[in-house]
Amino acid sequence: MPLVDRDAHIEDLSAFIRESPSSYHAAAAVADRLVAAGFQRLDELDEWPVGPGRRVVVRDGAVIAWVQPEAASATSAYRIIGAHTDSPSFKLKPGASTSSEGVLQAGVEVYGGPLLNSWLDRELELAGRLVTADGAEHLVRTGPLLRIPQLAIHLDREVNKGLTLDRQRHLQPIWGSGAAGDVLAHLAGIAGLHAEEVAGHDVLVADTAAPARFGLDDVFFAAGRQDNLTSVHAGLVALLAAGDDAASDHVSVLAAFDHEELGSESRSGASGPFLVDVLARIAAGLGADEHDRRRAFAASWLLSSDAGHAVHPNYPERHDPVNRPHLGDGPLLKLNANQKYATDAHGSALWARACEQAGVRFQPFVSNNAIPCGSTIGPLSATRLGIRTVDVGTPLLSMHSARELSHVDDLAALAAAATAFLTPA
Repeated sequence: MPLVDRDAHIEDLSAFIRESPSSYHAAAAVADRLVAAGFQRLDELDEWPVGPGRRVVVRDGAVIAWVQPEAASATSAYRIIGAHTDSPSFKLKPGASTSSEGVLQAGVEVYGGPLLNSWLDRELELAGRLVTADGAEHLVRTGPLLRIPQLAIHLDREVNKGLTLDRQRHLQPIWGSGAAGDVLAHLAGIAGLHAEEVAGHDVLVADTAAPARFGLDDVFFAAGRQDNLTSVHAGLVALLAAGDDAASDHVSVLAAFDHEELGSESRSGASGPFLVDVLARIAAGLGADEHDRRRAFAASWLLSSDAGHAVHPNYPERHDPVNRPHLGDGPLLKLNANQKYATDAHGSALWARACEQAGVRFQPFVSNNAIPCGSTIGPLSATRLGIRTVDVGTPLLSMHSARELSHVDDLAALAAAATAFLTPA
């Protein structure tokens, strides 16, 4: 029997992506689903319970959850699935309400490294958090509100020879008609607030198109934010399954960080202290001293899951000539000689065991030497914790597009292998 039902998984993943237009919504969605499954939500300001249990804590746009079994001790190992909640996009600037030629516009700043042209001519929404003067947070999303209209070909006859977009002049979305309008007041009204009550905001742009299956036998999956909500969701599925593993003595953890697309250097990013803080508090509850904690870390593993590249059929020369990961042939094992990925020989063996237990194939991913790969949270977390780390993920086409493309078999296989990682035979 497969560990994960493919069609049910894709349906639930689609719902999760729709619930998560921003990192703040993604962290809240993870926490809400876990609380509904019996996890206890904790506050970092409070004393935390000790003893066995299933718990979750949110810090800004990041979320960490864990299952501490009855058999856990001061030197018990951790099995951690790491992912990130953010995706390339645009972020609302202060004083964002502008107008030009009778059209209301929203001032935005590029967030991360999006494929800029993919955001043109789409119905977009604003989503994120508003913070009032008392520090209270209010999640907000508008639904379809904005669009970045492309210049007609009649006004740029050379556009098909190569589109050049100025990040300041050409990417300010329109959201209304008239000479005056306040985008922040619109957001505040949706949240049940007055504009003057909003003391700060972290609001991003998201594509509103629903996820969809398509192609022969519906094998392809199209959706925004697959990098990296597919990994967050796979980790969530795995952690929920780990909650039933009473015989285990390791602590199962899901750590979904924010700001990976910016380099992870923040209080809620993988280079920040969030995971260290949580693991230290878990260890203290188990009666561990620093010596015990280091013994536990030496026996631990972190599975860093982030999207990778499938071979593009229209650009095959951009990929390694020997290692050719294809859509539908399984999740990736990501390797890099310069430690852009943290996988080593032990990590390769661990991933092979997890995939064998799950009954799924996997594919090695190595970059073309002339085209360096991107970064992910694996090396950052390994450096910060000293825990053995293996980098994996699902193969995508159109990575960093407003709407990315994957294969349904790979998505279900990643969740199955992640489940096997947290519940090894």
